[in-house]
Amino acid sequence: MQRIDAPEILDSDACSPADVETSMRDIGRVNRWFGGVATTRKMVERVAQASGTKHLTLLEVAGGSGEVPEMVQQNLARRGITLEVTLLDRAQTHLPRKNAAEGNHNGRNHSVVADAFALPFGDGAFDLVSCCLFAHHLSPQQLAQFVREGLRVSRRALLINDLVRHPLHLALAFAGFPLMRSRVAWLDGLTSVRRAYVPAEIRSMIASAFSQATARVEISRSYLFRMGAIVWKSG
Repeated sequence: MQRIDAPEILDSDACSPADVETSMRDIGRVNRWFGGVATTRKMVERVAQASGTKHLTLLEVAGGSGEVPEMVQQNLARRGITLEVTLLDRAQTHLPRKNAAEGNHNGRNHSVVADAFALPFGDGAFDLVSCCLFAHHLSPQQLAQFVREGLRVSRRALLINDLVRHPLHLALAFAGFPLMRSRVAWLDGLTSVRRAYVPAEIRSMIASAFSQATARVEISRSYLFRMGAIVWKSG
């Protein structure tokens, strides 16, 4: 199945706040039911195990409502792992209202509006930089740029959680219309599957981000056409 790159409605400014909110809830259900939360949780656990630490800081890029890292945070707490989360998104309307408008009130999570390609943090500011359903929005050149920037800001690894392009996945996305409350989310879901990458493409694009040393990359397949890529910080 050939990749078809096309813009998604939520990437534009055409959606009303109500459409954005409904769409984000639909995306949240997809992540809860079809492997999104589990994929990120497994990657964070892998880093915690490899590093021998029980406390990690994580920057979630294109974080949106923050539901995925929040659920991962809750799941890991039951396993004795503390995850401190900062959400970053290009649009304040995508972020949780209480965080974006009022700052941090729960003592754990923070949010900021900024550019994923120019992260407003110093080198090694977080243990982990993570993204969920963001990579397929990027061209190969943009993805390579994001990988470099994500590794700059991370101390341990960059985590990429995304869809796998496949004809059966597209068929399932079509069939999932009754599960969606937002037509925008359903249409964007179809576009997302068509423009998603496969693991070999992700590995190649990560390699292209570095002119000399090759990054150590672990890619795993997860439930219902999900993949998780851990790009380890060298040195």
